[in-house]
Amino acid sequence: MASPLPLVLVPGLLCSARLYAPQVEALWPGGPVTVADHRRDADVAAIAARILADAPPRFALAGLSMGGYIAYAMLRLAPERIAKLVLLDTSARPDTDEQKTNRQKFIAMAEDGKLMDIVEMLAPKFLHRNHAGDERLKGIVRAMARDTGVAAFVNQERAIMGRPDSRPLLGAIKCPTLVIVGDGDELTPPDLAKEIAAGIPNARLTIVPDCGHLSTIEKPEAVNAAMAEFLSA
Repeated sequence: MASPLPLVLVPGLLCSARLYAPQVEALWPGGPVTVADHRRDADVAAIAARILADAPPRFALAGLSMGGYIAYAMLRLAPERIAKLVLLDTSARPDTDEQKTNRQKFIAMAEDGKLMDIVEMLAPKFLHRNHAGDERLKGIVRAMARDTGVAAFVNQERAIMGRPDSRPLLGAIKCPTLVIVGDGDELTPPDLAKEIAAGIPNARLTIVPDCGHLSTIEKPEAVNAAMAEFLSA
């Protein structure tokens, strides 16, 4: 009998292990589950190398938003080690000039002691419009920001700004791939997920209804079911 496939989960910007709490609980019976630390470097390739150094020899990889950008970097460095891939609410495109300008503004705000102000600005975009007033979900977002802290947030923003265009990589991804996106994701809309799924050979696409950018905590049952089916296949 084959050993269970380990799963490595990579969080998004301003997100901590809390982002994947529902998945850790649901998926660990299928194999070891770990949440990667993506806080210590200001370059996606450096973050990817650090995660790979701590990861099992061969594993399934899942990344949400920034976690997807890091997953692409891991695929560039060690494609043979990644047995299955789940990309959640992410994009293969680089930042636009406007996005880079906004990130520079957020870095300045964070360094000026206004990290939680940024959280209040981003929370409505993190969540589906129907969940914008959900205090439980907003509480998770605030807690993840506190887990992250200013220095790590600045690292993450700089890493995101400097990431390459991953669209040329998509056709070279050989491992089975599942792409998941919330139907109301405003930050990385479904069209970006469709672009990823169309670019990766034989990729599956799951669009989660009534769900925004943080699909793992907004609609955990749907995400868990899609991931469990995919990982066990």
